[in-house]
Amino acid sequence: MRAFAGATFAAVACLLSPALSSPAAAAELPGIKASSSNAVPECATPGRLMTFLKSRNSKLDERYDGIATEYMRHGEDLGIRWDYAFFQMMLETGNLTYKGDVKADQNNFAGLGATGRGARGESFGDVSKGVRAHLQHVLMYGGEKIENPVAERTRNIQDWGVLTDWQKTIKTPITYTHLAKKWAPTSKAYTRDIAGIADAFYESVCNDSDAQPELVAEARQGRTATADVAVAKVATEPAISKADAAPAGKGAEIAKKAIAEARASSDIPTRTGLGAGELAKAVAVTAPKQPTGPSPSVKILNATPAETAETPSNGLPPESDTAKVATASFTGQAAAATAGKAKVPEAKSASCRVWTASYGGAKAIIIKASASGATNYTVLDVNEGAEKKEAEAYISAYAKGGEMVGEFGSPTQALDKAFELCPEG
Repeated sequence: MRAFAGATFAAVACLLSPALSSPAAAAELPGIKASSSNAVPECATPGRLMTFLKSRNSKLDERYDGIATEYMRHGEDLGIRWDYAFFQMMLETGNLTYKGDVKADQNNFAGLGATGRGARGESFGDVSKGVRAHLQHVLMYGGEKIENPVAERTRNIQDWGVLTDWQKTIKTPITYTHLAKKWAPTSKAYTRDIAGIADAFYESVCNDSDAQPELVAEARQGRTATADVAVAKVATEPAISKADAAPAGKGAEIAKKAIAEARASSDIPTRTGLGAGELAKAVAVTAPKQPTGPSPSVKILNATPAETAETPSNGLPPESDTAKVATASFTGQAAAATAGKAKVPEAKSASCRVWTASYGGAKAIIIKASASGATNYTVLDVNEGAEKKEAEAYISAYAKGGEMVGEFGSPTQALDKAFELCPEG
């Protein structure tokens, strides 16, 4: 019996060995931040990566001939496992064939801002800027505070603290596996697909000779040996300390205060959903109960300092709708997080406002309504199958004369569209 068990263990170990040697075994992807124990393998050179990319896209536009060099250049500068960002780029762009909404001339290699329904997302001036924008966005997921983000999406998510609560739930270094689940929360294949691309490279091309070894020196031109030390230092810094750093940018301090106050009054869990290139909705807080006729405190996301977050006074939707109307509490220029008037300097009123409210569902709609000379766009989280019912209840209670102007698969997509319709603030 003991001999049988030993033989079984040996057989199992033999079977497992190849999988354990694979960099992406069991779809467990490496940490986002590079370190001495989480370094990009030496065989992952720009030359080999370009050979690999061209094997999957034989008609690769020559404008991308230096893209792997840029991933290495910016990746080492930022202290990131840039090889997996390169593999993610291959997945996001279809090996740079661009069959989706994003087009080649945008130099957008991660679908930043492309939220579906024809939304093309952000554009960057050249390949190098697009690569850095992608790597900065990934590094932000890893908990780093990004100084001078290239992408507006990165700046907004960072300033609004969208990822902070999610990052706090992760007690280990944040990995590409964590990122993939957050980046594409509705996809069961995203992690596996990135791992598959990585496996294909590391099990084949990685072992071949480098057709362009000079690209390594080109990527490192002007950099010093201290870069390796910096990489290790970046990896040892706690992700949370960076994520919690005070955001920079217009209205950031107001936003930070609003978020803190809103979280203090919250009794429901945070819900975020940053998909591929999606801007997440931040913390939702339950409306404060009041002695008579309680109603939710619906938050303006792009209010001017003089505007308040006063609650509509016409009552809650019917209990039969299982409605707990909630509010998002993040913004570049947030109003006060609690109901009532904020004591802030007077300023010119906006011609439109973006609000959020929630019935707790995963889908979302946008409701457009006018009041006091301003157009209000409310991103309302709704439950699948009850979209119409919940929309009617909300319009009846809070948006008299309003209309539904869009339906989306996630609140994040709806929020992006709302800010497209009302970019003020």
